[in-house]
Order: sequence, then structure tokens, then C-alpha cells
Amino acid sequence: MKTVLMTFFMAMLPVVELRGAIPFGVAAGLHPLTAMGAAVLGNLFPVPLILLLLRYAFRWLRRFPRLGALIDRLERRAHLKGRKVRKYRTLGLILLVAVPLPGTGAWTGALVADVLDIRMRTALPAIVLGVVAAGAFVTAMTCGVAGMLG
Repeated sequence: MKTVLMTFFMAMLPVVELRGAIPFGVAAGLHPLTAMGAAVLGNLFPVPLILLLLRYAFRWLRRFPRLGALIDRLERRAHLKGRKVRKYRTLGLILLVAVPLPGTGAWTGALVADVLDIRMRTALPAIVLGVVAAGAFVTAMTCGVAGMLG
């Protein structure tokens, strides 16, 4: 149970997300589907809070000059990542979250959805689908399924 919780909490971290949590869980002895489930749930846990509170947090953080500059940089990066999302809307958001590369994932998807004013009732299901797809892909890669196919 301790490893499941560690995998869950590791997946909540913005840089690690499930791309690091699933290999960790499997390496720690969890069944791959258990690791994937814990990581997907952990990765999704902060998303509604991000979608609801990010705008308010950014507004408050802008009061501090150094943090305001950081927030501006984050929003610029979100706008750059949001080009495809803007073009394809929901499908673009799913793909942004699903592609297991650095700078993508649930946190980035929530940030892009907020910057592009995508409503929660659209953004949340898209992010969930993207996280589940990324989880399946990372689990397959972790277990070597992709290597066996190629």
C-alpha cells in the first residue's frame, strides 16, 4: 500500500506526473495496471483545483514583481503550446495531455485550458482522456510492449 501511495503522490508532481510515477511503481514491484491506476488518479487529482483556482492564484502572485514575471513567462509558454489546442479545441487538448513528452501532461493541459478560457466541462473530460491515454502508453513502454511490437 505504501508503494501505491508513493506512486499516487509522485504523479501529482508537475514535472514528474505519471511519466515518472508509472516506471517508479513498476520498478518498486507494483503490478503495471496498479501502478497505472495509482498514477492516473494521482495525476488527475489536482486538475480540478488547477482549473478552478489558477486564475486567482496568478492574479495574487502578480502582486510580487519576481513572481509576476514568472507568471508572465508561464502564460506565454501556455499560449505557444496552445496553438494546436486553439485550432483543434478538445481534440487538441486531449493530444497535448496524451503525448508523453516533457512540457506536456495534465498540468500543462490545465494551464493551457485556463489561458485559452476553455470551460471546465470541456477541459476536464479532455484532460482525463489524455491522462488515461498517456498512462496506457507509458505503462506499455515501461513493460516493453512497444519494444516487442517493433
